[in-house]
Amino acid sequence: MKKIITLLIILSFSVSLSQEKNEAEQFWDSLKNLCGKSFVGTLELPVDDEQFGGKKMVMHVRYCSDNIIKIPFFVGEDKSRTWVLTYDNDRIILKHDHRHKDGTEDEITQYGGKTTNSGQKSIQVFPADQETKVLIPEASTNIWWITLNDTEFTYNLRRLGTPRIFRVVFDLTKVVKNPDAPWGWKED
Repeated sequence: MKKIITLLIILSFSVSLSQEKNEAEQFWDSLKNLCGKSFVGTLELPVDDEQFGGKKMVMHVRYCSDNIIKIPFFVGEDKSRTWVLTYDNDRIILKHDHRHKDGTEDEITQYGGKTTNSGQKSIQVFPADQETKVLIPEASTNIWWITLNDTEFTYNLRRLGTPRIFRVVFDLTKVVKNPDAPWGWKED
């Protein structure tokens, strides 16, 4: 009987700990569960985009630690993009790391934003930060958001006050072969 009571106490404590996680932590944990996997994406908006339209898009949740997740995003043969998410004090920071084929940083890199609250377990919103405004003045009204559920990961961009919108949807039900390293990375 004592063993059963002890087990119930431990179980109840474990449940209460999991319920204490805020929604940013729940989102983060869901994203970390994808670590090491790759998924194919479909461009939804804009449908006629010259840079992304008609090209194979793959995201690879390549690196995960307690507070950093790196997701290379390949567009056709272009391996220049990596989304870098950082978890810090119940907020998540999104940065865009852009590289050349030789691994050097692009002139336009490390732009993004930080959530202003803990968001929801299925969506995090990143308004452009000051660094972005200085680097890309026209992007000062950018808002990025990522949605995540059991079947889809979406990466979204809206530039307020302009027609600029971007949305790519990744099918999480179909894991694909991991691609080679993105530009600037060394193979593990």
